[in-house]
Amino acid sequence: MNTYETGGINPTLLKFLYNTSPEEMIYVNTLTKNWTEQDISQFALIYNSKRKDRQTLLLCCLLGLVGFSGIHRFVIGQTGMGILFFFTGGLCLVGTLVDAININNLSMEFNKRMANETYALLSVGKPY
Repeated sequence: MNTYETGGINPTLLKFLYNTSPEEMIYVNTLTKNWTEQDISQFALIYNSKRKDRQTLLLCCLLGLVGFSGIHRFVIGQTGMGILFFFTGGLCLVGTLVDAININNLSMEFNKRMANETYALLSVGKPY
């Protein structure tokens, strides 16, 4: 009996999503636990193209310190907050600093939303 059968991470997910955080990997593994290897491969390919890397978001956030505030909010689909950050200078840089500190939460929230979207897309028509 391998570790996946006893509750470990699916090796197919590890192969395709090697650059995810442990929390994200556990979430995705739980989401796809009853799927076949082929379905998991398809999920991982689609999800990997949608998810955003924490370091990329942090870099976009830190651009707000030199005058281009809110880019990270546009990247994660929060257009309203992106516009607000852009026109207020990252809420006078305070919002940019708070987002830089909380970038893990922002990226995890976005990636969970993308995982759920991909799950819903691929589970249409599948029996539960």
